[in-house]
Amino acid sequence: MRLRGGIAAAVVVLVAVSGCTTETTGSSGSERTTGPRESSTGSAALAALDSLSVKKRASTTGYSRDRFGSAWADTDSNGCDTRDDILKRDLKDVKFTDGSCKVASGVLSPDPYSAEDVTFARGRSLVDIDHLVALSDAWQKGAQDWDPSKRIALANDPLNLLAVGASPNRSKGDGDTSTWLPSNKPYRCTYVAAQVAVKQKYELWVTTEEKAAMKEVLSTCPDQALPSGGNPTKAPDRFHAR
Repeated sequence: MRLRGGIAAAVVVLVAVSGCTTETTGSSGSERTTGPRESSTGSAALAALDSLSVKKRASTTGYSRDRFGSAWADTDSNGCDTRDDILKRDLKDVKFTDGSCKVASGVLSPDPYSAEDVTFARGRSLVDIDHLVALSDAWQKGAQDWDPSKRIALANDPLNLLAVGASPNRSKGDGDTSTWLPSNKPYRCTYVAAQVAVKQKYELWVTTEEKAAMKEVLSTCPDQALPSGGNPTKAPDRFHAR
């Protein structure tokens, strides 16, 4: 879903038609890919959408953030919490408080939701990490019946996470495609394809209205590739949730 070398010039490679890019930049030699990785099979998001189950939205009864484990658990065991992993992946000009884990500052250039540049500074809430499929939405579309380890995995899966501007993210809330889309229209196909990928990977369903809204977006880009990758759908046993 949106992954972040010595050469002097930056090289930008456009990835299919998804709007994701891979960049080699700066002096560190590191590669950064904006957004989820696309499937090497080239399977189209529109076809994947048709594979999703369609059901009515279930109740929010019993939902709380705690049902998905503690926030930003290091489920990939790389020594950095999930939030910092995504900031490192999605921001440019990243600086750390120490070492290479805790991100102190960087630039979201651009914010995929608004197409504007947003500066990140630790302790200031101008950049959020969005769950592309909101946890409350997931709860209402299958996750309430899961084993807790699967909910923890979803909450920390890079495929479902994206650094975005705080303002548009908070306007989204727990909306699905039928109630909210990024104001940055060129990004909408990538955004919807990522939601489809997450719902397919975790076997979440969509509502009739949601599927229609997704299809309306993806019909404008019928060859839109489906993102893939991320973490396993079961978190390590050391993590727990209610």
